[in-house]
Amino acid sequence: MNTAVEDERVKRNPCRVKGADKEHAEERPVASIPQVFTLADSVPGRYKALVLAAAFTSLRWGELAGLRRADVDLGERIIHVRRTLMQLDTGELVEGATKSATSRRKISIPPLLVDALRDHLSEYVRPGARARVFTRGSGDDLRRDCWHRDAGWHEALKVAGLPKGFHFHDLRHTGNHLVAQSGANLREMMRRMGHSSMRAALIYQHATDERDREIADRLAGLVDEYRAGQMPDSDDADEG
Repeated sequence: MNTAVEDERVKRNPCRVKGADKEHAEERPVASIPQVFTLADSVPGRYKALVLAAAFTSLRWGELAGLRRADVDLGERIIHVRRTLMQLDTGELVEGATKSATSRRKISIPPLLVDALRDHLSEYVRPGARARVFTRGSGDDLRRDCWHRDAGWHEALKVAGLPKGFHFHDLRHTGNHLVAQSGANLREMMRRMGHSSMRAALIYQHATDERDREIADRLAGLVDEYRAGQMPDSDDADEG
């Protein structure tokens, strides 16, 4: 109805309930970089690159599950997000278009992920451009309802020192925090996350604020160093 108001289809939203348009979601947990690597090392080998990709690309589960060999360009360090693999309530897996036009994007990946994906493609992915990048041990498509069992997820969380309630989606959440801390602006975050609205990117603004404080502290340190270097020796001061 809010969209209808914005499109001038209706004059006002009769469904509006005060406070109902505000989200009060519980803050999701964020993994540290060491925890991400420990988690990746604690799941079966075929899922190691999947965990790292979730944390360092900010891709959604369905986007990762839908990747094909042709979507991964290790030479250019780019992943092409062209589709998503959705699991319906019936359990059926359906491949479809990305969530929105903005979700269809190219993601640059760090060198550490290039190495992990190269090993993964060599060991676990069938030949052919259309072969799925991430699959289950049986070679079938990834399924959300089997993930905890397939990956030994809860045991891996214990090893990594992460709470039991840490979900796979929280790796994307972690990645978004890392992007914010890297100094990316809102537009850059929106592009990487695949969002057309600033709303989601603003959630991570506090991480950017923390980074800005670090910059300010470093500036203060430079000023202190400069002042220390300019301070006259006590003997010189006495002579003056």
